[in-house]
Amino acid sequence: MTTGITPQNVQANPACVINCTWYGADGSHRALDLDSISDVLADDAKGFVWVGLYEPSDSVLDKVQEEFNLHPLAIEDTRKAHQRPKIETYGNSLFVVVHTAQVVDERIRYGETHAFLGPRFLVTVRHGASLSYAPVRTRLEQEPELLAMGPSFCLYSVLDAVVDHYLPITDSFRDTLDLLEKNIFADTYERRTVIRLYELKRELNKMRLAVAPLQDALAQLQRNQAQLINEEVRLYLRDVQDHAARVNEAIDTLREMLGTALSVNLSLVTLAQGETVKQLGAWAALLAAPTLVTSWYGMNFAHMPELAGRFAYPLLMLGVGVICVVLYRLFKRSGWL
Repeated sequence: MTTGITPQNVQANPACVINCTWYGADGSHRALDLDSISDVLADDAKGFVWVGLYEPSDSVLDKVQEEFNLHPLAIEDTRKAHQRPKIETYGNSLFVVVHTAQVVDERIRYGETHAFLGPRFLVTVRHGASLSYAPVRTRLEQEPELLAMGPSFCLYSVLDAVVDHYLPITDSFRDTLDLLEKNIFADTYERRTVIRLYELKRELNKMRLAVAPLQDALAQLQRNQAQLINEEVRLYLRDVQDHAARVNEAIDTLREMLGTALSVNLSLVTLAQGETVKQLGAWAALLAAPTLVTSWYGMNFAHMPELAGRFAYPLLMLGVGVICVVLYRLFKRSGWL
C-alpha cells in the first residue's frame, strides 16, 4: 500500500531535499517532511526513513543532524564535500563516502555521494556530477521483499548504482582507444591523435583515483562488525566489490594500452622522420655530384685540361649523368629513395 504525496509534503521540504520517504515493514511508503521524521520513527518501531539530498544548505544539514542525531564530524565532512572514499563508524551509525562519475559534454565529471546509515534510516547526500538515485528507489518500491532487508539494502543499491555508472565509461574509453589505434597506424601523422591519447590517459588516471580507494571502502564495509549491515546484504556488497575490482582492472589495462599507444605513436613518428631525413640526404648527394663537377670547371684558369677539346662539353655532361644514375641506383637499392 502506498500513501500519496500531498502538496503540503512537497512544499514543506526545501528544493535540495530530493526525497524524504518513510518505508513500513509491510512494504508501504509515504512522503515526509523533515520536521516529522523523528515523530514517525518514534510511532513505528519497524519502519525506516530514506532521505535523499542534493548539495544541501547548512540549515538542511543541521536539521538532518538533529533528526537523526548524526555525529558533528561526519556532518562537517559532508559540508566540505572534498573527501576520499572511506567508511567511518560513529556510534550507532556508519558514514560512507564514494566518488561518482558522469559523462557531461564528452567529459567525465566527478562528484561525491555521502551516506549515513543507521538502524532505521539512510541519508544520501549528493554533491557535484551525480545521477539521481530515483530509479533505485523506484525499483526497490516495486519489490517490497527487498525493502524488508532494511536501510542497509538501500545502501547496497546506491553503491551498486555508483559502480554500474563506471562501466559504460570504461566501455566508451575502450571504443575510443580502438579508433585511435587505427589513426596511429595510418599513413599520415595527426597531431590531434596524440592530444586525444593524452587526454584519455589523464581521464583514466583521475578515474583510477576514484575507483581504487572504493574497493578498500567496500571491503571495509563488508568486514564492519556493526549490526547495521544485514548479513544477507553482505553477500550483495561482495558482488559490488567484484564489480569495482573489474572496473579497476579495466582502468589499469586501458592505462597500459594508452601508454603503449603513445610509445608506438612516438616510434612511428621517429621512423617517419628518419625516412624523410634519408630521402633528403640521398637527394642532396645526387645534387652534390654535378655541383662538384660544374664548380670545378667553373674556375677561371687559362690552361685547364679538356677545355679545347671538341667533344669536351658533351663528354662532361655524359659523365655527370652517369654519376647521377649510378648514385640513384645505389640509393634506391639501399632503400633511401
